[in-house]
Formats: sequence, structure tokens, C-alpha cells
Amino acid sequence: MSLRLSTVILPYRRWHEGGRSAWMRAEQLGFHTAYTYDHLSWRSFRDGPWFGAIPTLTAAAAVTDRLRLGTLVTSPNFRHPVTLAKELISLDDISGGRVTLGIGAGGTGFDATALGQDPWTPRERADRLAEFVPLLDRLLTEDSVSYEGDFYSAHEARNIPGCVQRPRLPFAVAATGPRGLRLAARYGQAWVTTGDPKLYENGTSDESVRALRGQVEKLADTCAALGRDVNGLDKILLTGFTPDRGRPLESLDAFVDFAGRHQELGFTELVIHWPIPDSDFAADEKVFEQIAMEAPAQLR
Repeated sequence: MSLRLSTVILPYRRWHEGGRSAWMRAEQLGFHTAYTYDHLSWRSFRDGPWFGAIPTLTAAAAVTDRLRLGTLVTSPNFRHPVTLAKELISLDDISGGRVTLGIGAGGTGFDATALGQDPWTPRERADRLAEFVPLLDRLLTEDSVSYEGDFYSAHEARNIPGCVQRPRLPFAVAATGPRGLRLAARYGQAWVTTGDPKLYENGTSDESVRALRGQVEKLADTCAALGRDVNGLDKILLTGFTPDRGRPLESLDAFVDFAGRHQELGFTELVIHWPIPDSDFAADEKVFEQIAMEAPAQLR
């Protein structure tokens, strides 16, 4: 299977000051999907401009025709399934059925406290995701949903006419632990990972590949336990968070080598960050565009 190449465009630029042109250029370069982060603010960008994911994707849908669009990732940190479902159905309609929802448990960053709550523990985040994903699945596939859970409720929530994509838009579930992997296997059309965060600072590329191989094997075991063929689940690696960091974007050859190693592990899609000067995602824009245009043909 050929390896798809996608990008993630952080929403830090005003739409008419570079934001719009990036999404249009992503389509011109032939990326499979252009994602954005769904955060209220994020790390070093906290004190600068940062725009909402759903409005940004809606605007991107209006200036593109073929490019798939998505979040990497949406989380329960500040989202509720009922309101999120309505926004997603609207976005799927506006885009003509080009939306993928990347979804995960979230973390302990600014999103975790922006609404005034204390940060949830990893177990609390997993508990919420385990309720969030099945309810969202129902909201996107049923005309009317009523539900009373431990964390979320819905009372005759209407979502007519539903998604353009049937039975609903695809979920790409970010997970490495057993509970999250079960959600990916049961509800996901794709699985997302960034690798093993423990290796980011001092690990090696070989250690990262071994860790990712282990994650893929756990996903396969989880799918098998649920009676699902793991080959029917796309496997997405969001790059930039392994020990390789930005080195794969230093040249076309470096990227093809990096991508080939991960393709051998079973990954079907790699996501690279749109270059941002003076950040962790700084990269030569000419090399980035060369990778976008030439690497996919070398990875078939």
C-alpha cells in the first residue's frame, strides 16, 4: 500500500495574513489531508495569535475542493459531544464530506484549566474519552439521541440530516494505552500516535522505531480481540515528536528514508508540520514543498 502524506497547519496566523494561502497551497501540493490542532492555546504559542479549529477548517473548506480536512486532535478538555456533533455535521456538509475527526483524551496543557477546572488525572481523561467517543458516534449517526452518563448527557439531541459521509465522518483515535486502543479498534477508521514521549529527549531513532512497532502490535492484538482486521484501520503517525524531531524535513532523501522505515511498520499516513519560522517546527519551505511533491511517488 502506498503511504499517504498529510500536513498539519497550526492556526496561529490571521486568515488574510497567510492563513488562507497555506490551506490553498496544501491542496496545490497534493497533500492527502490538512489537519489543525484543536486547542484553546498551545505551548509556546500561548501568548500569541491562536484561532479556533472548527472555524478555521470551515474557512479552509470554502477555499479548497479536494483536500481532506481534520483535527489532530479534538479532546474532551473543553468539548461536549452534543455541541461538537452539531459543528462537525455542519463542517462535513460545507466541505462536501471531506472531514476527519482526530480525537484523543487530551493532556494537561492550557486547555485542561482554561474553563476553570483542575486538570484531570490520566485516568479521569481516559474515563471521559471512553464515554465521549461512543456518545459522539451515536450523535453523528442517529437523528435523535437521549443519554445520561457519568460525565455527559443528551436530551433529544437532533442531528438531522446527519453527515454527508455515511454512516458518519471518520474518527482517527489517538491512543497508546489499552483503553484508548480499544476505542480505536471499536470506533476508529484510523489510529493516531506521536510515538513514545519518553524517548523524545534522549531516545534514538532505532528505539523509537521499536516502540512504534510495539504500539502497532498492541493495536493488532486489540483489534483481534474485538474481531476486527487491523488492516482495515488506517495508521497515522504525527511526526515531530519522536527523537528524529525535524531531521526528516532537512532533505528529500532524509524524509524518504524516515518514511520508508515507518511504512515498513504498517503506517499508512505520515503527517508533517507546515513550517513555522523560529519554532520547533522551523523548516526550509523549499525542501518542505519538494518533499510534498516528490516523496509520495518514491514511497509507492
